[in-house]
Order: sequence, then C-alpha cells, then structure tokens
Amino acid sequence: MMADGQDSGETGGGGKAASDNPGAVMEIASIPQAIEWQSRHCEEAGAPGTAMVVRALLALEDSEAATARRIFGWQGLTLKDALPLRINGGLHHLVLSGEDTRLAAVYGGQVRDQAHADALVRELVETYDTRLLPWLDGPPQTNEAGRSASLMAGLLWLAELVCPRFEMLEIGSSAGINTMMDRYFFDLGGRTVGQAGSPMRIEPEWKGEAPPATSPEIVSIRGCDIAPVDLTDEEAALRLKSYVWPEASERMHRIDAARELAMESPPDIARLDAAGFVTQALGQDQAEGTTRVLFHSIVWQYVPDFQQDAVIEAMEEAPPRPGVRWRGFRSRPTGKPSRTNWSPGTGTEPRRASRICSPAPTRMARGWSGWPSARGSPPSLR
Repeated sequence: MMADGQDSGETGGGGKAASDNPGAVMEIASIPQAIEWQSRHCEEAGAPGTAMVVRALLALEDSEAATARRIFGWQGLTLKDALPLRINGGLHHLVLSGEDTRLAAVYGGQVRDQAHADALVRELVETYDTRLLPWLDGPPQTNEAGRSASLMAGLLWLAELVCPRFEMLEIGSSAGINTMMDRYFFDLGGRTVGQAGSPMRIEPEWKGEAPPATSPEIVSIRGCDIAPVDLTDEEAALRLKSYVWPEASERMHRIDAARELAMESPPDIARLDAAGFVTQALGQDQAEGTTRVLFHSIVWQYVPDFQQDAVIEAMEEAPPRPGVRWRGFRSRPTGKPSRTNWSPGTGTEPRRASRICSPAPTRMARGWSGWPSARGSPPSLR
C-alpha cells in the first residue's frame, strides 16, 4: 500500500490545459511559468507571504549570482523537482537561523509590496549566494507529521478488511517523523486513537463521517532514506523547519513535538534507497497474524523510474500468502480519491507502482481532512 501525492501543488496554474490535466502541471518546462504557478498555489493554500517570496524569484532572471544562474538554467522539470521550494527553504533558513531576518516582514505580511519583496530577495541571493546555492542540490524535506492523519485513517479503514495488526514500512522517510506515528494521539472526526499523553496531537478539522470505529495496532514501524535526517540534531531540525511555510505555525510545532519523541527514542530508519529497502523488507518473513503496509508520504515523484520498477517487481514477487491482496487508496492531484485492490499473479497488476493506491498526504496547510462520502470510501485528505 502506497501513498501518493504532489507536494508542490494540486491543481490550477499553467492555463486551462494544466487545470484540466493535473499531471501537466508537473510537466511545465518554463521556469518563469513554473515559479508563477507555485506562487499562485501558495496563495491558494493560505501562504501569501511565501507566495510573494516565491514570485520574487522572477526578479533573479538577469542576476549574475550563481544561485540565480542555476535556477534559470535548471535542467529538469521545475515543479516536479520542487525547485521554487528548494530555494525558498534556504531563504527561510536565513530568517530562522537569525543570520538575516529581513524576510520575516514579508513572510509575516507586514510587507505587501511585491517590488519591495523582489528587491529584497535579489539582494539576499546575491549577498548569500554561496550559502544558498547548496539548497538547490536536493528536494525539500517536507517531513510533515500531519500526513499521518491520512495514514491512520487508512489503517482504521483497513482494519475492517484485514488483520488489524500492522507491520509498517515507509520509503523516503527523511527524518522518520511518520515512522513514529505509533506514538501519536489522533482525533479524526471524533474518532480517537493512539497515545493520549503524546506531545504529538494530530487533530485536524474533519469534514464528513468519522473513520470506522476499529482498533488498529502498529506492531512495528520502520523506514528508509538515502540521506536520513537526524532529528535529534538541532541544526537538522532547523533545516526541516526551513522547508515549512512560515504561515503554517502548527507544522512548526509538530516538528518540535517530533523532535521531543525522537530524543526519547529515535525512529528506525535505514540508510537505503527505496528499491533496496523494499526488496529487502518484502523478502523477510512476515509474522503470522500481521498485515504488512508499504507506504510513503510524498516521495514517489522523486524516486527514479528504475527504482520504481524495482519496487513494483518486489511487490509482485513477494512470497505468496493465502488470500493476500494489495489494497490501497490515494488522492489524485485534483483531491478526488481512488481505490485499488489487486492480487499478485492475476495479470491485473498495475504497470507502475505509482498506480497502486493508498493514503494520500494531508493538506494540513488547509487544515482539514475527511471522508468524501460513505464510510466505506477512503479519505480525501487535501
């Protein structure tokens, strides 16, 4: 079971074609068009200050700074690579670290003049060029605990269908925040589950019927990442916060709560790529009376095609178990959920693992979750 979503946005932008075909958004090749799309998405998601900072990247087009040249000479798909959010993370880090706090007024809404923001971002990029350039080397580490709301909702749903004792496996775990969800407290539409005394409280506004009243048990949970983030390290935790849009104060607090839990007992994260981890994990014996769950919370778009192929192959070749089917659900970029059930060896397997559906990440920037219709349906968590 896998979770699939796009962190840089959902719908809109890029004209009617991109709106009607959400997949086209990730294919936008024009750097200015992609920056403008990302800025509009930030505005729509309730982050106007971040939108101004992102839009100000357009003012770098004729800058000679190495960071600016790399942005406007980007080799790849700008939104699929989350390019605008990479550099925004670096700019936000200047504020959080206290090295240069001038953008705080833009993020906080005190500055509303785009021309002022343009000039400030250009000055910062040219002043801190050497420091900001490495922020373009990798995608944002958007390791958000709020996404566990969709995962727990999925477990509550699955617990009606399969053995409710779950072995959880996550790919692209980053700091492993969601591999500590067995220590969280959840209130999902009045349905409570988890550790009542936990510092991590996941209580989104819930729209629609509450999830099923089941009792899922997470018997084990572990993950992998090619470059795990050590949440117990203060600077690493600050870097994670830098990728959070400043308007999302609750997400900032959740990183603090996750760090508190990690200091008590670090998450179990292997330094492996997705293909290696899944192949290894699915090749191991599965305890009787458990359901194995493979998931992610926005990383699939960054996994190379050859690794995606290896993951689906490992799923197809996993040792057969009587009656076992892959079950999952995901939310499309439009926010509309879909479900998939399939049995290995039946000839009905999806061609790519991204077609195997599962809990989609919660749009905690929008602050709510919920079932789209009847209880038997998976949640739309946008």
